[in-house]
Amino acid sequence: IQAVAICCVVPDLLYSLRACCQKYFGIDPLILRPGVKTGLKIRYRDPKEVGADRIADAVCSIKLFPNRNLIVADFGTATTLCAITKDREFLGGNILPGVRLSMDALESRTAQLPSVEIVAPSSGIGRSTVESIQAGLYWSNVGMVKELVTRITDEFFSDEQPMVIDTGGFAQLFNREKLFDHVVPDLILTGMLEILELNR
Repeated sequence: IQAVAICCVVPDLLYSLRACCQKYFGIDPLILRPGVKTGLKIRYRDPKEVGADRIADAVCSIKLFPNRNLIVADFGTATTLCAITKDREFLGGNILPGVRLSMDALESRTAQLPSVEIVAPSSGIGRSTVESIQAGLYWSNVGMVKELVTRITDEFFSDEQPMVIDTGGFAQLFNREKLFDHVVPDLILTGMLEILELNR
């Protein structure tokens, strides 16, 4: 192993991950955190607050689709949408509970709602409790994406339509809705490879 790059949004794990790389590989890993070269201009009020996963998504997106305004939707533990300009400016975005997190909350915080398989439903409504949860999870996310993409576009990209990229663990779930211009399941991993190259 020549190099290891770590993108982690759980601070308590970083010490263990770094120690593991040093002990077993004899390598001091590159950890994506403030100060690491990314090629992005972060327009957050406090750039240190931007999650490493969102940075990696953005870096890969501008590598794959240069000179384009971009909206990146990442369906992971949390669902995030990020706006990146064709001038490589990370403007900010939205963070909300992920699909599985929403389902887990329904199961754990209510008395009678079960855990369900997360699937694309065949109808706009469910005709059982399980189907109703599945429809609610699915269609609420479809509506959320449509609304946020419209708002971000109107506010920041009204002069030139952005390209909308989809990634994350549930990247394929919404394929039939044609919400995204491109689905790139491994956006973070490819972004980390690019960041590793930038920091050699």
